[in-house]
Amino acid sequence: MIADALRKLEFDAVPMATPTGRLVGASGLLLEAVGCPLHTGQRCQIETVTGEWLDAQVVGFRDKLSFLMPFKKAIGLQTGARVLPSPDKATLAIGPSWLGRMVNGLGEPIDGLGKLGGEFPLDYTPPRVHPLRKKPVTDPLDVGIRAINSMLTIGRGQRVGLMAGSGVGKSVLLGMMTRQTVADVVVVGLIGERSREVREFVDMSLGTEGMRKAVLVIAPADESPLMRIMATELCHSIAAHYRDQGKNVLLLVDSLTRYAMALREQALALGEPPATKGYPPSVFSNLPQLVESAGNGENPVGSMSAIYTVLAEGDDQQDPVVDTARAILDGHIVLTRELAERGHYPAINVGASVSRCMAHVISPTHMNAARALKAAVARHERVRDLIPLGAYVPGADPVTDKAVNLHPHIEDFLCQGSKEPAPFGHCVEHLERLMA
Repeated sequence: MIADALRKLEFDAVPMATPTGRLVGASGLLLEAVGCPLHTGQRCQIETVTGEWLDAQVVGFRDKLSFLMPFKKAIGLQTGARVLPSPDKATLAIGPSWLGRMVNGLGEPIDGLGKLGGEFPLDYTPPRVHPLRKKPVTDPLDVGIRAINSMLTIGRGQRVGLMAGSGVGKSVLLGMMTRQTVADVVVVGLIGERSREVREFVDMSLGTEGMRKAVLVIAPADESPLMRIMATELCHSIAAHYRDQGKNVLLLVDSLTRYAMALREQALALGEPPATKGYPPSVFSNLPQLVESAGNGENPVGSMSAIYTVLAEGDDQQDPVVDTARAILDGHIVLTRELAERGHYPAINVGASVSRCMAHVISPTHMNAARALKAAVARHERVRDLIPLGAYVPGADPVTDKAVNLHPHIEDFLCQGSKEPAPFGHCVEHLERLMA
C-alpha cells in the first residue's frame, strides 16, 4: 500500500503538459504573447527561427496579452513562435568568490574567469530595510578627496549624488574616490556608459589592488533597457549582501541618470504617457525605491555608503532627474563647467553643494572652519569680476579684504591632482589651520 501511494505521489508530481504560449507581435522593444498565464517579473524563453531560445521577462499585460522585453537584442523571431514560461523565480548564489569579478545584469560572469558560485542566495531585487531599524550615520567616511573630506564630509551609510553636465569630470572624480576611499568591499555599477570606459575604469581607477576587493556590474549603452535596469538593481543587492555580512561597503553607480533613461524607455514602450520632459511618472516612483535600498542596514557592524553620478543635461541643475535625486539623496556634490574651464579640478562648487549628514559626523571646530571657508568663497565671488578691472578698492570692507587675500590659498587647498592622496585627518587639520 505504501509503495503504491509513493508511486502515485511521484506520478502526480510529473506535469501532464507544459504550458506554452505563442508570440503574436513584436513592436520596438516590446514582444507580445498569448496562450498561457504569465505574471509580471516572470522569466520566459522565446524560440527563434534557428531553434535557439531568447530569454525575456514579463513587464506588463493587457487582457490576455502579455508584454515581454528581451534581455538581449531580439533577432530571428517570427509570429507564432513558442513562448515557454520559467516556473520558478530565478535566483543567484553569492560568496567570497565574487570579489574581483565582473558580471552583467543577470549575474553572469563576463570576465572569462569561469563560473561564479556561493553559499548565500541573492535576489535580483534589492532588499528593503525598515526605516526605524536602520543604523544611524555617525562615523565619517574617508573618500580621499580634500574638498569633500573637509567641506562636504560624508558619513558611513550616506547616499550622495555627483551632479554635473557632460565632460566636467564626474567619472574622473568617481575613479579617485574608488581608489582612495577606506572600505572593505567596493561594488561598482557601470550603467549605460561607453564600453570603452569599462577597461579604463578597471585598469586606471581600480588597479590590481582595488580589483581584489571589488565587484563590477556592467551594462554598457548598447545593452537593452531591461539589462540596464537589472544591472543597477543587482549592484544594490550585491552591496546589501556584503553590508549585512558586517562589511563596510562603498557602492558606486555611474550613472543614476542612465537608469532613469532605461526606466523611461521601458515605460514609454508599455504605453505610459510622458510627463516631465518626456519622463513618465513611474520613473520618479522607482528612483526613491532604488535609493532607499542603499544606506545602512539593521546590522550594527556593517555599513553601505552609496555615491551616484547624475548627469545634468545641458548643465541644467533643474533637470527633472537631477532635481529628484537632490530631493531623495542625503547630499549632492555639484561640479560646474565654469570651474573646470578655469582649470580647477576637481570642479566642485562647495557653495552649491551640501552634505546633510556632515553635522552628525564631525567636530564643532571642523564645522566652524568649513562654514568660514564657504563664507570666504562667497565673499570673493561677489568681487571676483571687479578685481581684474581695478574696480575693487581694498579697505572698504575688512571681511571682503580677508576673503580676497585668502582666495589663492583656498584655491590651492580645494584643487587636487588625480593621483594625489588626501587622508581625512590631514584635510581637517589643513582646513582648520587655513581658517584660524
